[in-house]
Amino acid sequence: MEAHFTEWLNLGIRWIHMITGVAWIGASFYFVWLENNLNRSNPRDGLSGDLWAIHGGGIYHLEKYKLAPPKMPENLHWFKWEAYFTWLSGVALLLVVYYLNPSLYLIKPGVELAPAMGIAIGLGSMLAGYVIYHFLCDSPLGKRPALLGAVLFVLIIAAAYGFSLIFSGRAAYIHVGAIIGTIMVGNVFFTIMPAQRALVKAIETNTTPDPLLPAKGLLRSRHNNYFTLPVLFIMISNHFPSTYGSQYNWLILAGIAILAVLVRHYFNTRHDSNKFVWTLPAAALGMICLAYVTSPANRAPAAISVAAVEQPASTNTAQVEASNEATPTEPVASEAASPAAGNADFAKVESVIHERCTVCHSVTPSSPMFSAPPAGFMLDTPEQMKAQAAKIHAQTVASQIMPLGNITQMTQDERDLIGSWIAKGAQIN
Repeated sequence: MEAHFTEWLNLGIRWIHMITGVAWIGASFYFVWLENNLNRSNPRDGLSGDLWAIHGGGIYHLEKYKLAPPKMPENLHWFKWEAYFTWLSGVALLLVVYYLNPSLYLIKPGVELAPAMGIAIGLGSMLAGYVIYHFLCDSPLGKRPALLGAVLFVLIIAAAYGFSLIFSGRAAYIHVGAIIGTIMVGNVFFTIMPAQRALVKAIETNTTPDPLLPAKGLLRSRHNNYFTLPVLFIMISNHFPSTYGSQYNWLILAGIAILAVLVRHYFNTRHDSNKFVWTLPAAALGMICLAYVTSPANRAPAAISVAAVEQPASTNTAQVEASNEATPTEPVASEAASPAAGNADFAKVESVIHERCTVCHSVTPSSPMFSAPPAGFMLDTPEQMKAQAAKIHAQTVASQIMPLGNITQMTQDERDLIGSWIAKGAQIN
């Protein structure tokens, strides 16, 4: 019953997170587009530009004031709750998915890190990320946008690399997203909203608004706009083990982030010219290259000791040392060279899968953590095992991210056995 409740709690929070995130990102995209497409030629007095648009069967006329209208309108729409609820629901998801089971979902197998410390690192990184970003923006570096962007990129990827050393691949990616999301909501709460309130107050008190505050708010809004595509990728990345499950997952994230920012830059500047149109084919080519270098055929074997793979995150030092004495720690050079792989047959593979995988991936999971097979992925029958061979290889052999936290203690020989079976055509007869 507890697993069923947790699953629906996860679903409810994730649904809220997606709805509010779509609203927030949609508003960001729209207002940047609006700003870029204003007609600024001969605007009427007090305006910086206007725009005519048609949508949904109606024609709209939008105007932007240089600072503010002479009199405050009775109804003024604010855009803030989308940002706040996206962040709050995101933190709630971190709690439900990663922090309630840190040994399983958060901490990397083989890493001796107390669950409480892992959670503290995750939460602390979010706060530290915003503080560092805010300091850099208010420093002289903030007046050099390209250099500021480069420094921020290096710091974020450095965080991704650090997370990859102690967190599972999925948790590492999600915490990078959490840092970026905290920066974005911090921009709304600490910079954009105060600037907007000051503008409204100036109108109400019939004083001259300070033009620096709206300009600062607009700049931070631009920053948020460039962050959106990398964050969107991170939100869906847990479906793609070739990215977060790679030994070089932090580099893959860096590559995808660069491509996403380039694409966003084209759409943010195309009103002025098409000089950045090259970013679209470049991004497509970049994704093809990433797909190629992350394919199993081109992936170098990870230098992971068998002891580290076999032990769950909660295993103590003495147990790991004892395992090291009994088990060789050198990674297997190739499937063909492995003795286990050489003797592969389906009876052995089926036994391993039932022992290590169907604890969770069964129509009736025996694990108390799941009331139904995760993602509907079932391995009860030989036919299901054969049909899912490619996914089994990606998750269990290539990236070795399954079983989660290696909770069932699958050995390297067992992974090689499955890999050899799949390489020979995943025969079940």
